[in-house]
Amino acid sequence: MGSLSIRGVDNQLATLLKEKAVIAQKSVNQLVLEMLRKHVGLEKPKRYTAQYDDLDHLFGSWTEDEFQHIQKKIDSERQIDEDLWK
Repeated sequence: MGSLSIRGVDNQLATLLKEKAVIAQKSVNQLVLEMLRKHVGLEKPKRYTAQYDDLDHLFGSWTEDEFQHIQKKIDSERQIDEDLWK
């Protein structure tokens, strides 16, 4: 496995790479390798592992009463109708 040095990385780029690595919970090296692989076409996009964050703002915002109400609805929908499975 070879090594590669990249010269001329300015402070702004270095800071952005570090921030993205922290968010992705990866090292800067891992992040850069993944970005390079994707950019040159060595990594195909994953078709069925899309992650969505459009509801993240709701996380932790329910009261305990709201949670219990919603959970009760979910639990009632998960009941198995024994007559349908005979």
